[in-house]
Amino acid sequence: MMKGCQNECVAGGCSGETAKHVTESFKASDLVITPATTFKEKPDPNGLVFGAVFTDNMLIIEWSLASGWEKPCIKPLENLSLHPASSSLHYAVELFEGMKAYRGVDGKIRLFRPTLNMDRMVRSARRATLPLFDQNELLECIRKLVEVEKEWVPYSTAASLYIRPTLIGTEPSLGVKKPTKALLYVILSPVGPYFGSKSFSPISLWADPKYVRAWKGGTGDCKLGGNYSCSIYAQQEALELGCQQVLWLYGEDHQITEVGTMNLFLYWINEDGENELATPPLDGIILPGVTRQSILDLARNWGECKVSERYITMSDLTAALEENRVKEMFGAGTACIVCPISKILYKGKHLHIPTMENGPQLTTRFLNKLSDIQYGREDNDWAVVVS
Repeated sequence: MMKGCQNECVAGGCSGETAKHVTESFKASDLVITPATTFKEKPDPNGLVFGAVFTDNMLIIEWSLASGWEKPCIKPLENLSLHPASSSLHYAVELFEGMKAYRGVDGKIRLFRPTLNMDRMVRSARRATLPLFDQNELLECIRKLVEVEKEWVPYSTAASLYIRPTLIGTEPSLGVKKPTKALLYVILSPVGPYFGSKSFSPISLWADPKYVRAWKGGTGDCKLGGNYSCSIYAQQEALELGCQQVLWLYGEDHQITEVGTMNLFLYWINEDGENELATPPLDGIILPGVTRQSILDLARNWGECKVSERYITMSDLTAALEENRVKEMFGAGTACIVCPISKILYKGKHLHIPTMENGPQLTTRFLNKLSDIQYGREDNDWAVVVS
């Protein structure tokens, strides 16, 4: 199926010769599996650090403009060999995804809404001028990899197997251009709670408009590595100021956008006196998170409050705090599911967010509901059984 042109075509359209590469995708049925024969010791799920330990095998698929996609391979985890001029190293022509496999209370291994990750990965690839592929074929390859590594999925409902699909440009040239070579690979890492604690602890945020995560016309709505590398400096300053994460602001009116690497939700009584769950809209600077979408879907299905994708400014928030209209505020993402927020440092003042004083009832409800689906305590179409 035509997914979008991978070639620099003339105004008249693609020629038949170049267009043939556009329609190609690797096939899961061509998957070559040569698994590792020596195995690392599995870590204790109670002592896992996020993204520090990796499984024995990886999935790897090469692409070139000349040949299209090669056959996908599952092989022992190994270092990559790249030309020192590779475009991913110089110009950040690369992207990634983040998803998890969960071992359920029934012993079955599940993925959570993985088609949303695949759709987003293709959108990111298009924006980064990297080769497109059939999302279903990659998902099947990932399923096979998880199946091979099923003993690495922690036997715990407080841990999971993090899946990191990655696509990088390997063009061996210093020219700033669309790459003619690329590499897609998937690595797996058993992980525990993202913030290093099993307890449902709130975090503090630093909000300062001098640093911006994303902007209109940029790549904030794609999962590109460059979006994350440029945030580290601000994150370090937040830590120096005694805060754990950055609350990213945008525009002259200090719109609230994201928190750290998470989407943000505010549960409050809005200006019209309505109970409202609000999150910033997908206007090009917000990453369309899978957990974000799931929370919106759940809340709309429950029908117990107004659910809005709307702009929220710091002046909106401070006014609501002064009038005791704020109930809960939390971040949401694959790594942590939800994370309550208790404090914001803004313009030299600490704003207290009464999330924990209010339960946090709604935040906890989302955590429990999503966890129940992911770990098989509740049957739901969002959970895809792997093994």
